[in-house]
Amino acid sequence: MSAYALILAGGRGSRLGDVRKGDLRIGGHRLIERIAGRLPDMPILVSTGPGQAPELSSGTAIADDSSAFDGPMAGILAATRHLAGRARDNVLLLTVAVDTPFLPRDFVTRMESALTGSVRAAYAAWGDEIYPTNAIYRLSALAPLLVGPAPDSPKRLQAGLEAARIDWAGLCAANPFANLNTLADLIALGQRALADEE
Repeated sequence: MSAYALILAGGRGSRLGDVRKGDLRIGGHRLIERIAGRLPDMPILVSTGPGQAPELSSGTAIADDSSAFDGPMAGILAATRHLAGRARDNVLLLTVAVDTPFLPRDFVTRMESALTGSVRAAYAAWGDEIYPTNAIYRLSALAPLLVGPAPDSPKRLQAGLEAARIDWAGLCAANPFANLNTLADLIALGQRALADEE
């Protein structure tokens, strides 16, 4: 079994003044580099959204498939198309939001181990909070997206696949999936990164 990671980096960052989130820095590192650094030993795809692709030190940029969707589903659909020839080979696709700077270091191993038996997908949670963009799928389960109407959000996609919930509550003192949407988030996450270094 092999796995690919898809960093969902195509958002417009409209609440941050239309900036590319992956280029923002937390703890002195661009978000896209922080995420890539927590996805060891696996090929990385980066969904780029509209406009110019971000500068990548690792990974392959793929343009979002915006023919039917905006947002994360456009990136998931693009990655599914990109990997279509591998769908029969028990390949896994891990998706990660670029604005999740404290992604758990055991994220890949816990998510991969969730896909046992007939489980086709899983998503991350921290207590009552769910994070549908931080998920894993059997590529074969995503193949129908290429031939018929698809759900319009990761949450609906996962509901249709009866995805497993993988909870990090009790394993992490602070929310490892805290994400960056506003200037206040940027400040708070930056302070958290500084505190983690002390």
